Amino acid sequence: MDDNFKRFDMKAPPIRQRQFLRPVIWALTLPDVHKQHTEIEKVNCEGLKPPYILLCNHNSFFDFKVATKAIFPARANYIIAIDGFIGREWLLRNAGGICKRKFTNDLTLIKQIKRVCLNGDVLVLYPEARYSLCGTTAVLPDSLGSMCKAMKVPVVTLICNGNHIVSPYWNLKKRHLPYTKAKMTQLYTAEELENASTDEVNAAIRREFVYDDFAWQKDNGIRITEPFRAEGLHKVLYKCPACGKEFRMATKGTELYCGECGKRWNMNELGELEAESGNTEFAHIPDWYEWERSEVRREVESGEYHTELDCHVDSLPNAKKYIRIGDGKLIHGMDGFHLSGTGRYGDFRMDKHPNELYSCHIEYEYLGKFGDCVDLNTLKDTFYIYPHGDDFAVTKMALATEELHEYFARQRKLATTRG
Repeated sequence: MDDNFKRFDMKAPPIRQRQFLRPVIWALTLPDVHKQHTEIEKVNCEGLKPPYILLCNHNSFFDFKVATKAIFPARANYIIAIDGFIGREWLLRNAGGICKRKFTNDLTLIKQIKRVCLNGDVLVLYPEARYSLCGTTAVLPDSLGSMCKAMKVPVVTLICNGNHIVSPYWNLKKRHLPYTKAKMTQLYTAEELENASTDEVNAAIRREFVYDDFAWQKDNGIRITEPFRAEGLHKVLYKCPACGKEFRMATKGTELYCGECGKRWNMNELGELEAESGNTEFAHIPDWYEWERSEVRREVESGEYHTELDCHVDSLPNAKKYIRIGDGKLIHGMDGFHLSGTGRYGDFRMDKHPNELYSCHIEYEYLGKFGDCVDLNTLKDTFYIYPHGDDFAVTKMALATEELHEYFARQRKLATTRG
């Protein structure tokens, strides 16, 4: 592909949040947190002062507002995906935004994080690197612990409950909740961090990041009465547990149903599924999702996983706009992603082996008009890939990406043990 596009300057040093923007940020965030009746519990945070790293779970845009309230009045820099900068690069940079292309190994980012810590500010990071698909923990990278140790500042977590229920990734229309909660915990002081191993740090972070918004909803008796509450859930629950058919699930109102065998489930006000007739295979939505994962794992371990789809592709070389670069073919199989095609800017190609991606980012009905997509990144570009037809689910591709990475990691470990 022609390389005539101006690329986003990923090496620009982070800007300390401008003083004149701080009141604006507070005015745009704090009233909403108050309106949502968000309760923030702080654990082991006595005497905590910047600089520190704040690791947050990620369920909706509202997470950013809760983080601003939790660290108030401290100054912060935020790691933000490049699509967040579209049309507002100047504003986000001056508000403390640091650009990152998802699921890439960017050594420049480490230098930028170090600079934030040296400035004496808070570095806000969402290590799951995407919104949770069903209100449970997404995969965390193994590099997280070593990054935290390298910064030599306190490590703090912020885990929100309820934000997925308010505005789930599969249908962003807001639901009414009486309250949401968040827990801010200092996991390590700088001194404790120095004496902990990387494996210990990773284990502590992963323990803290165990959450389940649907379980939280039921345990707290929170009822969602909106009549559209199930709409879009089929984007996540794409495989029917009754007949085993994929890509035939649909939703309307409070119902989830299979277009192949006709079985229906109702999503009740507590966020549980109830079969209209016969056995309720999965009352708890994350259990259905994890069953799908196990089905994908079976395909991977048997060497059967493969999907091949026609698609069209948009590029995001900078923060100005998406550029339609042409039509192509997307193959996702045992050796990872292979994208190739051609268009007005010439031929394009991207290959991602399972070793390179521990997960991938997907979108449902992107921006409300572009459809479902997978985005794949290099350090210089992001390709938004829109498969054609109905016989696919980007959710399955995301699950397969994770399972392929794990499968090859196990194979490498086994080969090392045998050797």
